[in-house]
Amino acid sequence: MSAQEIQIEGRVSLSALRFNAGAGMRALALHGWLDNAMSFAALAGQMPEVEITALEFAGHGRCDHLPAGTFYHFVDYCGDVLAALEQLGDPPDFILAHSLGGAVATAFAAALPDRVKRLVLLEALGPISGGADRATLALRNALLDRARLGDKQLRLFASVADAVAARLSANRMAPSSAEALMQRGLRAVPGGFLWASDPRLTLDTPIRLGEDVVEAWIDAIACPTLVIVGEEIPAFFPIERQQARFARLRQGTLCRLPGRHHLHMDDPAPAAAAIRAFVS
Repeated sequence: MSAQEIQIEGRVSLSALRFNAGAGMRALALHGWLDNAMSFAALAGQMPEVEITALEFAGHGRCDHLPAGTFYHFVDYCGDVLAALEQLGDPPDFILAHSLGGAVATAFAAALPDRVKRLVLLEALGPISGGADRATLALRNALLDRARLGDKQLRLFASVADAVAARLSANRMAPSSAEALMQRGLRAVPGGFLWASDPRLTLDTPIRLGEDVVEAWIDAIACPTLVIVGEEIPAFFPIERQQARFARLRQGTLCRLPGRHHLHMDDPAPAAAAIRAFVS
């Protein structure tokens, strides 16, 4: 599917793809961890009435990486979202966000509720939380990960097909979904292909918020919110947590669809129908 390439100036130069340019309704889309703007191409094809501007977070896709000596935390992506909203003009009719993007959108909607008219979250409602019992170990592991970063070697793939196979071994998704992500997820180098994403994105995070903080953020979301989750429950977002978080939304709609974590890519028609019904 064709799309317009857009550049946004934030803390680094950010890339975005605009699908269905000029359509009557507008959405800002936020992708998942180690994904990129192409994760919304299939969904855009099912929703020609919506202009979808799919932002790429720093370090992902064709965006610049952060300077040496700095690291990534999902809260900082809220600044990427704010930069995009300020440069793209009129506020979008809704923010559409998947996984990591959903964690970012949750935080953003809580902090700046006047900037979000409606929220559509795919396989997310807030970030992964952590208990105090693992906080010290998480910090230790993150510091050691960072210290070893200089020795980390990127895997070289002889072909795009090899990279697709590697992604499929790590994620349960349709081959066509992995192939779409590779369009912006690889960079050509002598001898083959490397991941385009910043290797620092794979490091352990030093700090995870407690569940009480995530709940406070959800309590602060003022706009109507649609949460779409797949029938295959991911380990990091168990159904008990899904239900407890969803119950805190002031204006929440829950939609459970067949599929896995990338359901909006693997089979976009049901997700598109649910979104259309919610925003119409």
